[in-house]
Amino acid sequence: MTTSAFPHRYRKAAEQGYDTAEAVVGAFYFKGVAVKQDTAEAVKWFKKAAGKGEPTSALAIFNIYAYGDGVKQDYAEAARWVRIAADSGLPAAEAALGTLYLDGLGVSGNKEEGLKWYRKAAEHGYAQAQHLLGLAYLNGQAVKQDYSEAVKWISKAAEQGYADAQADLGSLYYSGTGVRQDDAEAAKWLLKAAEQGNAD
Repeated sequence: MTTSAFPHRYRKAAEQGYDTAEAVVGAFYFKGVAVKQDTAEAVKWFKKAAGKGEPTSALAIFNIYAYGDGVKQDYAEAARWVRIAADSGLPAAEAALGTLYLDGLGVSGNKEEGLKWYRKAAEHGYAQAQHLLGLAYLNGQAVKQDYSEAVKWISKAAEQGYADAQADLGSLYYSGTGVRQDDAEAAKWLLKAAEQGNAD
């Protein structure tokens, strides 16, 4: 079987209403894989799949509208779709919705609501959200400043290999913020981040 048969088979399944196939066809059109790149066609298929509860399609639509990728940037439309994905428990969507609330993009700015979504994603093990939640505690953003909570969440993200968290954890050990000052531990985490290309 040739690879050109794959898009055709997915298209056939999508036309029969299979949400996973609709999502794949949307991705083919969005990336221009074996078909001409077409964002409008991609959004059409993603919306079909998302309407049936397929969360990665809703997240894809969020990204398209949030970044204005082939469409006019529209945070309100982005927020509408990311909420669908977040309500399904998709951690990346939970974190994205948290950012929209914290930055007041497409939704009314509500830092406590943003933090609630960061926490959900963090508790689902999503490293970026763990890092962002840790930074919120570190800086007292929408919560009472709490260095031990900051270290806890930043450490979780760092241990998963998230380079920004590794850099921040190294800095915390270097300054002794929320932890006992430890140059060796600081160097260990800063080196891990540097090896992943973190310029800081």
